[in-house]
Formats: sequence, C-alpha cells, structure tokens
Amino acid sequence: MTVIPPGRVRRAALVTAMSTLAVAGATGVTGCSEDPDAGTNGVGRLSAGQIQSRTRSAADSAGALRLSGTVVASGKTYQLDMRLNADGGTGSVTSKGAAFQLLRIGDQLYLKADVDFWRHVDGAGAKGGDAASADKLDGKYVKVPHGDPAYKKFSGFTDKDVLLDGLLTLHGDLTTDGHHEQSGVRTIRITGDKGAGGTLDVSLEGKPYPLNLARAGGAGTLSFSDWDKGFTLKEPSKADTVDYGKQLPAS
Repeated sequence: MTVIPPGRVRRAALVTAMSTLAVAGATGVTGCSEDPDAGTNGVGRLSAGQIQSRTRSAADSAGALRLSGTVVASGKTYQLDMRLNADGGTGSVTSKGAAFQLLRIGDQLYLKADVDFWRHVDGAGAKGGDAASADKLDGKYVKVPHGDPAYKKFSGFTDKDVLLDGLLTLHGDLTTDGHHEQSGVRTIRITGDKGAGGTLDVSLEGKPYPLNLARAGGAGTLSFSDWDKGFTLKEPSKADTVDYGKQLPAS
C-alpha cells in the first residue's frame, strides 16, 4: 500500500477547496450579471408596450410631480421648471431670453414678470407703447383672462394631465433599449422607432415613474422628479395682484 505524505494531502485539499470557492464565486458574479432586473420593480422584464402602459398608469395616479427641461411647441422653445398637482401648477418659463413665472390655482392663471417682459411681450411691446402700464405690472401677479390668447398659450404648462398626455407618447414601433441610470436610479429605456420617435427612461425602483424623456424630432428633453410629493398652491396677496380685465396689456 502506498502511503501519501501528510503534507501532500494537506496541499491537495487546499487546492481543491480554493478551486471550489473560485467556481462558486464566478458562478455568483455571473448569476448577478445575467439578471439586471434582480431587486427591481420588475417592469424591465416586460415588453415595451407593457412598460409604457405601466409608466402612464403610475404617472396618472401620482398626486404631484416636478418637470424641468425644454419643450418645442409651435416653432418656439420653452425652458420649463414646473411643479404640478391636481389643483394647478407653479414655476418658471423662459422663451427667447424672456423669463416669467406662472401660477394656476383652479381656473385662475397668473403671470408674473419684470418690466422688460411687459414692454416686449412677443416682441410687440406694451399696449400702445404704454411704458407706465408695464411699470405697474413689474413683479406683480397679473390675472390672465380666460379669453386672452395668453391663457390658452400658457395654461397647459400648469396642467398635469394636459402635459403628461402630450409628452408621454412615443411614436412608431416600441422597443426596449437596455438598462440605464438617471440621477442614481436604475431605469429601463423604451424607444419609438429606435429613438426617432422619442425615448423614455422608466424607473426600475419603486413605482415605474417616467424619469427622463427625449421627445421625437428634437422637440425637447425633460426630466421628471418629486413624484407624488405633495405641495400646496397659495393665492398671491391682493397687494401683489393686478386684474387687467378682459385682455392683458399686449398688442
């Protein structure tokens, strides 16, 4: 009978143990990399159409959100930073270098801007060149009459349902475009016509809220945040409010 020296037995056992650990470790790493949806809300495993349906439902059911970025509409580019809830919205809008604030509570829309804005509304200047009128409006919350063109033009920026209906639509054939990350949050990306119809990043953590949107045709890019984080809209004081009647002072 052949006797194996104890040292050789110990070395063989050590090599075997190390090999086993190496294989187990490699298997564990491989297993994780093979399932990027492990520990997520699971929407990454769905089809693009199902993901879009889930994210729309999540967005519609949220009581509030914040959106920021650019929107191109009617040939004009608007920079938005808006907070929206079921009662209305508030935030800033910039277009052609002119910045103003919007506030809508229920049906009442207010527009707040500095004197330069009121002197150059749409490049036309204040009504009749009345600089005094513009001075009175400087920094005030001006009530926007329902019949004024500005109401139709700007109220949609303060309406959660209107904005989401118009924005969260991808055009063309829907496909998924891999796993990504937005501000530290894991996402699944869906596209329309391989990106030409827009791209949307959907959260894989918590509810499948939309987090980032690139609109079709270069019509803007928006980020969504503060989903379902409620806030209160407050009426401006009477001292800070101007009611100009049926039409704003712009030609």
